[in-house]
Amino acid sequence: MRLLPGFLKSRPCFAPRTLMALCGLLLSAQASAYDGAHLHDDSDGRDWPAFGRTYGEQHFSPLAEINENTVGQLKLAWSYDLPQGNSVSAPVAVDGVIYTATGYSVVRALDGATGKLLWTYDPQAAKVAGRKLRAGWGIRGLAYWNNKIYVGTQDGRLLALDAKTGRPLWSVLTVDKNDVRFISGPPRVFNGNVIIGHGGADVGSIRGYVTTYDAETGRQLWRFWTVPGNPSDGFENPAMEMAAKTWAGEWWKHGGGGTVWNAITYDAEFDTIYIGVGNGAPWNHKIRSAGKGDNLFLTSVVALDAKTGTYKWHYQTTPGEAWDYNASMDMQLATLMIGGERRKVLMQAPKNGFFYVIDRTTGKLISAEPYAKVTWASHIDLESGRPVEMPGIRYEDAPATLWPGPNGAHSWMPMSFDPRRNLVFIPKFEMPGTYDQTGIDPAKWRRPGGSATDVGANIGLDSSLPEAGTSALVARDVTTQKVVWQVDTPGFWNGGTMATAGNLVFQGQADGLFNAYASATGKRLWSFDAGVGVLAPPITYQVKGRQQVTVLSGFGSSGALFGEKVARFGWEARSQARRILTFTLDGTATLPPSPPPYVAKAAHDPAFVEDAAQQQRGLMVYAKRCLVCHGVDVAAAGLAPDLRASTIPADAATFDKVVRKGALVTRGMPRFEELPRGEIAAVRQYIRSVAHRLAVEGAAR
Repeated sequence: MRLLPGFLKSRPCFAPRTLMALCGLLLSAQASAYDGAHLHDDSDGRDWPAFGRTYGEQHFSPLAEINENTVGQLKLAWSYDLPQGNSVSAPVAVDGVIYTATGYSVVRALDGATGKLLWTYDPQAAKVAGRKLRAGWGIRGLAYWNNKIYVGTQDGRLLALDAKTGRPLWSVLTVDKNDVRFISGPPRVFNGNVIIGHGGADVGSIRGYVTTYDAETGRQLWRFWTVPGNPSDGFENPAMEMAAKTWAGEWWKHGGGGTVWNAITYDAEFDTIYIGVGNGAPWNHKIRSAGKGDNLFLTSVVALDAKTGTYKWHYQTTPGEAWDYNASMDMQLATLMIGGERRKVLMQAPKNGFFYVIDRTTGKLISAEPYAKVTWASHIDLESGRPVEMPGIRYEDAPATLWPGPNGAHSWMPMSFDPRRNLVFIPKFEMPGTYDQTGIDPAKWRRPGGSATDVGANIGLDSSLPEAGTSALVARDVTTQKVVWQVDTPGFWNGGTMATAGNLVFQGQADGLFNAYASATGKRLWSFDAGVGVLAPPITYQVKGRQQVTVLSGFGSSGALFGEKVARFGWEARSQARRILTFTLDGTATLPPSPPPYVAKAAHDPAFVEDAAQQQRGLMVYAKRCLVCHGVDVAAAGLAPDLRASTIPADAATFDKVVRKGALVTRGMPRFEELPRGEIAAVRQYIRSVAHRLAVEGAAR
């Protein structure tokens, strides 16, 4: 509109009606960029304004300047170094500007052509998160709407920032200040609204929900709870009353779970919001619901009226869930020819190992087939839509080892869908889990509190089994449920994917390579060594009419808890390079040197003395308080410092200052002020024992 005054002055002879029409055209042109048209699946691809680019979450771009014939010329255009912190999030790009949210929701805007930093906003989430800091690793993405950037924070705020300046416009606390809920997933925007969920079901007795706000003001519009509360308090709506009939015992005392921490998709055609609901709290069905009932709406896809939040339909992937098989993985929309009929579908590859195609007008299952190794169910019955469970999987009388394990066969790193080929590209991985309730009395179990990880069962991860700890990129025809090709990827943890009309699929790997594959065959056509693992989902967009590809490099996220299986590549929290990498066909930049892969070396601790009983006690504390960040067997994998190499555990006073008093809170290390000194001493002893073992083994080699 800044051109309008000059335009009028140069053409004073237009009649008023003509001027009004011209003004209307200009206003319409300006509005069209922000009325949601750029978020439709058939938009031109100039921008990438949302986590999945469009409402349908396809992670597909129609741009084709970079294609199977030209990708060999793809070069680095620029890079931008990031500080320590989570850098596996998805950026967005609008009007030639790239926006990222890394670490604890630190937002940056950069010039897409040059990589020049335009502004930074730090919400200081680590300082104010308190105990919520114990449960997550930072943010995974952000959203754009009408010159505003939207991002959630670890302490549960939803923020709106001015896209031009980074100036905060509004902030709402979407959770209770004193509960354990936190935000790690990207918000989604639709029709002038913004919707967000939360995490926390593994560390607290909470009920999940999603909340929708006015995107301009932050005013709350509606909230949908995913599981029912105490019946004596009444039900919020008929859907909760219906869901309560599928629960047993006094489930509300355990919260129930059902957090929507990642998957939210808007269907513009039907004005419907689909939410992918998480696992139960606790996992153990016998504790949570007396071992009875399907427990709606856990592990379900739920369709809601986008204007009101009113329930429309649901499909539950794992009734009576007991294994952390949540349905929080990305959900993609498409129109497909199946059996000679055009079907409006929703597709999802949740953690339980089955790939689902669902009729999104009714919620009826169309097909479901394994996309990974599955032993917990023989198949999904298409008539009832229910899994046919294998005997003994609910670990009532004995431990049960199942594929997949609690990590699932697909995590939050998104799959992508090529609508021209009807192919979906899934970053899958294989790892079993052993579930056991030995020593646990379901009637007496109580959550320990303090955001400790306790799921009501003993969980084991055995990576020594054949296939365990492996991963692959899988191309699957969604109309036939057949695998078209599969490419093995190194290690256990692999990156999010992006497909393009250039007949390409982009994906990063744990070993530091960022690759482009031919979407038809899986042949690798291009590769770039980022010098560090690449897990973030890539995006592509145009700047000055030229196509660019951007991805964040850096290793971390929840994969850190799997220890050596992901730590083996040598990406250490404090030394690894974390960068924004942008590529074009005529790029001329050179990647700065990256630190060499980290090799764990035990810190000098001459005063260490073995104490087996204290070390065993410390292991139990470590498993509940420390493992999710510092890794199995204290083998961190890029998210948090390697405690085996740290000098802090060797000194009791320093260890207490960090763990109990919170000396490193601003750097993401939470405070555990309520822990008894005996437990702090025990976990310190356990960490020192593992470091000592490393020192001895290292010397032996």
